[in-house]
Amino acid sequence: MLAIPETMQAVVYRGANDLRVETLPVPKIESRELLVKVAVCGVCPTDIKKIHYGTVPPPRIFGHETAGTIVGVGRAVKQFKVGDRVALHHHIPCLKCHACRHGAFAQCEQYKRTGITAGFEPAGGGYAEYVRVMPFVFPGIVKIPKRNSFLEGAMLEPVNTVLKAVKRLKLLRGDVVLVAGQGPIGLMFTRLLKLAGVNVIAVDLIDSRLQLARTLGAKWLCNPYAIPEDTTIDDQNLPQLVGKVTRGRGLDAAVIAVPKDDVVRAAQNLLRGGGQVLLFSHTRRGEETELDLATICVDEKDLIGSYSADVLLQREVADLVFSRRLDVRRLITHQFPLDQTAAAIELASHPTTESLKIVVSQLNG
Repeated sequence: MLAIPETMQAVVYRGANDLRVETLPVPKIESRELLVKVAVCGVCPTDIKKIHYGTVPPPRIFGHETAGTIVGVGRAVKQFKVGDRVALHHHIPCLKCHACRHGAFAQCEQYKRTGITAGFEPAGGGYAEYVRVMPFVFPGIVKIPKRNSFLEGAMLEPVNTVLKAVKRLKLLRGDVVLVAGQGPIGLMFTRLLKLAGVNVIAVDLIDSRLQLARTLGAKWLCNPYAIPEDTTIDDQNLPQLVGKVTRGRGLDAAVIAVPKDDVVRAAQNLLRGGGQVLLFSHTRRGEETELDLATICVDEKDLIGSYSADVLLQREVADLVFSRRLDVRRLITHQFPLDQTAAAIELASHPTTESLKIVVSQLNG
């Protein structure tokens, strides 16, 4: 049995833009629960919005893209043992309710409960040294193979959300799909779509991200603000590029991985009839936009969304990540220690040309 201290460090949300490093008791587990020592936790835009806008009441300990080592096992737990290196999964649907029977797992009431906590109202807890894992989320836990790292394990959850979204698209091999935004999420879309046999047009304003997108499988690159002499970009003019590569047919689908309404409208205009626009980043409620509804009705251009993960995809996600067919290590650019979580969140919310995926790491702690 590993030695477990009485207290731990945790980054506590005390209100909008108010994160404090505090000393708290290490969570006590019950007979059917696990205690995990956190190694790595990714910074997710969903948590950033809660912190910046104060959309949930404090106190809470955020962080849900978590990997670590099991250090405590309740006496009734049989499938895990102390020392297991695991990737955690904080939301699990009941698979029985009306929403679940329709495959809308993110709308399930049980799914909306968080099954991992470091204290206070359960909120993931990954920005702490230890987390308590409740039994209803055990189905989402994945053991990390010896050859793979905690960094890779922490990326299972965001990869799951992207794979779920890809599967919402009605695509055929050889189709042309626009991925708007080549941050870490957009780059995951680019790679997974490439693995599905789809031709990707990657769009971003940062050339270094576009060049990475090329190595991950993007067939064409577009930067609307590139200088005309830039030979690494296929075209500055997106409508012209789409017309050329689709021979005037239009896009089969567009993934909007940036919360920009004008990009949504532009993508809708570039779709072929019967195509799909998928929203992935428009998660702030109350925002409205103008849209020509006839494009949806008459032209049958579907506007759909995808949110959160699908636990039924965990095995497929683990295979993609741990086999390194999707090598997530290439997306992680910055690692911050636990006591600098606020700085990690600041960088993730205001990315630079050099930053992609930001994580909080306790690997050297």
